[in-house]
Amino acid sequence: MEQETPSLQCFITDHEGFHGTIKNSTKDFVVIEIDIHGHAVNRPLIPDDPTDLTCTEVRGSSLNKNLNANLRPENTASDEVAVGMTGLNDDDVLSQDCFDLRVILGSSANEALEQFTNRMLVCSGEQKNMEMSLGSFPDKHQRANVHRAVRHNFPFLMTVTNQEEIWVREDPGFKELSELVSEEEAEDFFRFIDAKAPGLAFTFLTDNSKEHRTRIHHFVSRRFGKLVETKSFTDQDGTAITVRLRERGRWPKKRTAADCEKQVDTYTAFTLRKENLETLEAISYMAAALGVIPSDFSYAGTKDKKGITYQSMTVKKISPQRLVELTPEFERRGMQLSRIIPASEPLRLGRLQGNHFDLVIRDVRPHGKCSSTDLETLVKEAVENVKAHGFVNYYGPQRFGNGQSIQTDQVGLALLKEDMNAAVRLFLSPDEGDDLHNKAKRHFLHTGNAKESLALMPACRARERLMLRALHRYGKGRQGCEQAWLSLPHATRLFYLHAYCPRLWNQAASYRLRALGPRPVQGDLVQAERLRHDPTPGATHTPQVHVVTSAEERDNVFSLDQVILPMPGNTVKYPENIVGEWYRDRLAQDGLGSSRFRIPSLKLNVPGSYRPLLAIPHNITYKVHEEPQVTEHLSPQRISLLTLSFDLDASCYATVFVREIMKCEP
Repeated sequence: MEQETPSLQCFITDHEGFHGTIKNSTKDFVVIEIDIHGHAVNRPLIPDDPTDLTCTEVRGSSLNKNLNANLRPENTASDEVAVGMTGLNDDDVLSQDCFDLRVILGSSANEALEQFTNRMLVCSGEQKNMEMSLGSFPDKHQRANVHRAVRHNFPFLMTVTNQEEIWVREDPGFKELSELVSEEEAEDFFRFIDAKAPGLAFTFLTDNSKEHRTRIHHFVSRRFGKLVETKSFTDQDGTAITVRLRERGRWPKKRTAADCEKQVDTYTAFTLRKENLETLEAISYMAAALGVIPSDFSYAGTKDKKGITYQSMTVKKISPQRLVELTPEFERRGMQLSRIIPASEPLRLGRLQGNHFDLVIRDVRPHGKCSSTDLETLVKEAVENVKAHGFVNYYGPQRFGNGQSIQTDQVGLALLKEDMNAAVRLFLSPDEGDDLHNKAKRHFLHTGNAKESLALMPACRARERLMLRALHRYGKGRQGCEQAWLSLPHATRLFYLHAYCPRLWNQAASYRLRALGPRPVQGDLVQAERLRHDPTPGATHTPQVHVVTSAEERDNVFSLDQVILPMPGNTVKYPENIVGEWYRDRLAQDGLGSSRFRIPSLKLNVPGSYRPLLAIPHNITYKVHEEPQVTEHLSPQRISLLTLSFDLDASCYATVFVREIMKCEP
């Protein structure tokens, strides 16, 4: 598998291009999501607009301090609309629980808590009744979040509220259980108890001593009997105790309308403006402040970190009023919320028409020598050329974990080959740097000791901790590695599995253009009618894949922007020309010649999809400016910059579009 930057080798246009730099500051890269109705998500709410969920906006503190806005929910205008031929959307990201006490308590309080726990562990048995105050928390939601986060990170602690002040001290129940089982097992059990997740169960390690199992049964029954029930099960490996939450009551065989109404979740929709933050990082901050978990948030797609971005989101179990109350706190983290309204359902990944971009390209200069007048001509020629012909619809480097030593597609390939051990090693490979999570990864690769590596891994690295905990529990063999992957959320496993396919698609696109040129030929796959976004409720789109015939090639029936290439999977058709042969050879080269693109042990399946060879930008405007630049030893000089605005369909990359214009890496 190639490890270099994805193969962005071909250009579709033939102009000269120019040099320049992007993302010099966050204000130079602004992204505004376009919803399925074709509207920018940062536009003001308009009364009587059928595409808005309500005609009354609840504004955050940056816009309006009125917290008593009248909320009047209306019916939504449409259901989810599929976004066509991109398969797993490139904006797929992973929602996962994060209990980062540095975010919830602040760095100083978190450090004080860690010092307290270290003293408590050192003085265990010598000094009793040690306790510490975490401070006062007037908001009950914030108190609940502090309680949960502390118990998640330090299961051996108990938290107690005295009026608005939260105290922590050693949990005697944890100490009692850790005398019956290992500390790691006790930690896992107390986290299970605290999560109270319906449908989940906790199984202790195999224990063939009936007397010892009885002591565990009695402890759990005495301490948590109203919440859980225990039972011993025997299989070929021995006997183990399984703990399940007690059912709070069964539904009758036939539910009434009133019963169903009780199950309806509360959703609040809003537009998030963030600056220099990853989407998941922003969600972690909001979840911590609201007292919910990150997976309670939903969105149509992730956005760049280095820039100012606007995107739609929904959050479950939080009212609009509650969200408005916390907008000042969010603003201190570089986030602003607007268009806060009730919603009837969560957002779905891919539920967007595209994105609008406002970019500034600085230090614009020609590849050769020319005057400023010639530079303007170069820019005009470049932009108009791409505007007319489009650009190769490559996946951008960020899809593969740009800057990481091990990129996501390498992990995906190992999973597709069902080499679980290699996939785990790649997943836990460190990047450069001495931060804590890289030290923990490096320790695991050098020693193979999952327990010690887990102790080193920061609490905020939830995925790595889940995997290391499973490896410690089940071992590092194939079964242990499978359990490690199964410990991650299904969306996380799917994300890594699908990462291989975009890499192969990029290479296939380059080969197709080099080998067969810029027009459809016999055996190409084409899309007879370009997909359009249809806001009709329940509308879906199935691409009509057609194989170009020799007569159609001769008569120029199709254009290059109708050519599509498959994302590998078990349901796709491959081109019936040398490109199809290339796919088969390339898959065989990567050890996937006989792959079924299914991994039953991890409950994963890759059906495959199609992606247009070309992407066409819309609504392009541009202008060349000059601005002064002051250096240390020289008098002020004037440099050229280009302001560029445009729209791209969902799953298309602005950096790839700019690369086509400039004819070099931006």
